[in-house]
Amino acid sequence: MTKSTPVENSPDLWSKHWPWPDETSHKHKRGHLGCVTGMSSSTGAARLAARAGLRIGAGLVTLLSPPSAALVNAAHSTAVMVKPFGDTKDLADLASTCDCVLIGPAAGITEQTRENTLAILASATSAILDADALTVFRDEPDKLFSSIKVPTVFTPHEGEFNRIFPGLLESTRRSDAVVIAAQKANATIILKGAVSIIASPDGTLIENRHASPFLATAGSGDVLAGITGGLMAQGMDALSAAAAACWVHGEAGRQLGPGLISEDLPEALPRLLAEIYASRA
Repeated sequence: MTKSTPVENSPDLWSKHWPWPDETSHKHKRGHLGCVTGMSSSTGAARLAARAGLRIGAGLVTLLSPPSAALVNAAHSTAVMVKPFGDTKDLADLASTCDCVLIGPAAGITEQTRENTLAILASATSAILDADALTVFRDEPDKLFSSIKVPTVFTPHEGEFNRIFPGLLESTRRSDAVVIAAQKANATIILKGAVSIIASPDGTLIENRHASPFLATAGSGDVLAGITGGLMAQGMDALSAAAAACWVHGEAGRQLGPGLISEDLPEALPRLLAEIYASRA
């Protein structure tokens, strides 16, 4: 059985990998994040993620939208772009223009989400799979795992984790279960919780205790996925991006405190980023 020694998450682990811009930077050099949205009545989760990805520094963020949701998304977006796709080929073409693509938040537990996820894994440079993009593979998780050829991060809560890794949490220590899952899936995994567990396929294990109980609110996980995707779009490796995103998300929750809602989290990032930037060596 895998026995990994966890490391406590802190900026010491990832701050040297932070993708700060320099004097030669422009938006196209700062990475392009794509976020796949749900249908017209289920678009908010992806927009939260997209906003977080933009705030964390991605130079370009695009909502990849079913045609029926394009006008809804456009009406709620300014700096975030909107591009409709008609089928998986269209989506694959759009994904190939992005540096990282996020799918899952309110995507729908449908065959279309399954096919969209496989298209992204085949076309994108890197990927974040959250929520529905994981649940749709509960009956064939090995199909998902065998399709992962690019740097990929899963961001499940315990329910979603159990659907694609059934029985694993019950059979071994929580942290070891995430390491086993990461190795099985060939993906970095953030198992969200009061203490979030981050594991990579090479067996590295990080525990994130830097959080706030006030993050227990609708949409908070979508913001975390967007932060992770925004960092990966800028070239941060999957493990560093996952660890940094968890810490930054937790710090935003600590700073905002009681009464926070998920829409507040991206707006807390500029101050937080300024603090990290000022403390760099």
